Amino acid sequence: MKTYFRLLSFAKPIGKFASPYFLFTLLYALFNTVVFSLLMPVLNVLFKQGENTSKKIDQLPHFDWTFQYFSDLFNYHFNSYIQINGQKGALIFVAISLVLCVFLSNVFRYLSQRIMENLRIYTLLNLRKSVFEAVTRLHLHFFNSERKGDIIAKITSDVQVVQFSVTNTLQVIIREPLLIIGYLYLLFTISAQLTLFTLLLLPVSGLVIGRIVKSLRAQASESQNSFGVMVSYVDEAISGMRIVKAFNALPYIHNKFNSENNKYSNINKSIARRQQMASPVSEFLGVLTLSGILIYGGSLVFENNSDITAAGFITYIAAFSQLLRPAKAISDSFSNINQGLAAGERVLDLIDTKPSIEDANNAVTIGEFKAEISFNHVDFFYGEKQILQNINLTIPKGKTVALVGPSGGGKSTLLDLIPRFSDPKSGNIQIDGIDIKTVSQNSLRSLMGIVNQESILFNDTIYNNIVFGREGFTLEEVEKAAKIANAHEFIIKADEGYETNIGDRGIKLSGGQKQRICIARAVLGNPPIMLLDEATSALDTESEKLVQDALDHLMQNRTTLVIAHRLSTIQKADLIVVLEAGKIIEAGSHEELLQKGGLYQKLISMQSFES
Repeated sequence: MKTYFRLLSFAKPIGKFASPYFLFTLLYALFNTVVFSLLMPVLNVLFKQGENTSKKIDQLPHFDWTFQYFSDLFNYHFNSYIQINGQKGALIFVAISLVLCVFLSNVFRYLSQRIMENLRIYTLLNLRKSVFEAVTRLHLHFFNSERKGDIIAKITSDVQVVQFSVTNTLQVIIREPLLIIGYLYLLFTISAQLTLFTLLLLPVSGLVIGRIVKSLRAQASESQNSFGVMVSYVDEAISGMRIVKAFNALPYIHNKFNSENNKYSNINKSIARRQQMASPVSEFLGVLTLSGILIYGGSLVFENNSDITAAGFITYIAAFSQLLRPAKAISDSFSNINQGLAAGERVLDLIDTKPSIEDANNAVTIGEFKAEISFNHVDFFYGEKQILQNINLTIPKGKTVALVGPSGGGKSTLLDLIPRFSDPKSGNIQIDGIDIKTVSQNSLRSLMGIVNQESILFNDTIYNNIVFGREGFTLEEVEKAAKIANAHEFIIKADEGYETNIGDRGIKLSGGQKQRICIARAVLGNPPIMLLDEATSALDTESEKLVQDALDHLMQNRTTLVIAHRLSTIQKADLIVVLEAGKIIEAGSHEELLQKGGLYQKLISMQSFES
């Protein structure tokens, strides 16, 4: 129940929904019960038993809030109506009363359903918002260890399952008990003896239904996990379709997807079998109970000393048949809530995942970069594996530092430590003598422009991709950034200029164009620090020249840390740092490192860098 109440907390303030829902549902249950209480006087009239069996009330009863008062009040007016208008007139009176009660019952039912639907949508809105915000706050390494499809499934499918299961259950635990209480009160009013006999039979149904739905929760959790894996396969296949087709790998990815699809379908078949079994079993047990009532109640009617009449017994059977509906709805909800709780646990697990990188209490804000960036005895581990070891490095303001070395040496990791995409396990990184762990992440990253090897763009306009959520920039400033990135000319030639939509991941643009927009995004706002991660490695020669020119403009009068594979870029660097196996092996200018004849000279001679 702890999980259920946590999920329900996303409906806060729930009072604005629960109070009117309870009121309208109470009125719906009241009028719904009254409809069946009117059957007895109708049957008495039809059987011409009014004189013998209908309770005579000659005086207006004294007001109170009991069911008996309303029953006596009706009998008073009903008997008066029979005396004045006869039995036919009484039937018309009851018929009009029935129509009025059914009308009011349905009005209040509609209003309660409207409120519940508003609650359902409101809960879904808050839950999905909380999940998305929680995911986007997580550290970058989280996304390296989790399946993207599983995260997407939690935000979409799981949240939807939670929404319907939790709110439907809330609806059932308020509405159905009220209906059951109303019908039970009516049944006790008709015959307490017969109702006590009935209540002895009902627990058997509950035990049987409980056994059926017992294992649904574990199966539901397995189903949601399988769905997440399947979404991952779809995402991988679509993202890598060029490679899939190039290597004739369609049968391979089809087999992977179909295997998981079959697993998911089989789990859902098993869940459906149990859920679908609950309803007919509960209905069969209800009819079995009804048969017992027919036998026992019928024998009471035949006894002259019994307090139940033929009309009362027929009314009892009709009311009991209605009692089965809310009881059946409760049994169905038990099977559905397990699926909702399983999905809810996955969603809450995602919400409860804490980012490993958070701002310190009373984090300071820095607005400018004055002197240097320094790494002091920095060690970094990814899990149990050490990636960086005892890194000591100083990057003065206005200088360009190139990181080179064999693949897997820790270059990208070192770069990620500066904007705090990761934190070192030991040692510290300082900007102007201030430990970056004490600086707010927003102010730290606002000092930096970042260009990655992969051009990461969004399905939006060119203008919005350059500005990307930042405020206070004019079109002139955006155009200036685009000119620095050598992007302005191709942008103004596009169909709608800066308002041109570039498609999913910038698919409407060439590789060079995408990278130049990324450079424009990085340079907008004139950040003093630039972090460049092999920004030209994936480009053709012509595009690379345009992008490299843009990068040269970008690096002017800025502090730049660049992971480079082009000799031309490396030679321009003020300092070249050679990393191997997470350690700084060499550091110096291009000429100094060549004279040392170490790893750098070996890399050059092996043509690891192209001019």
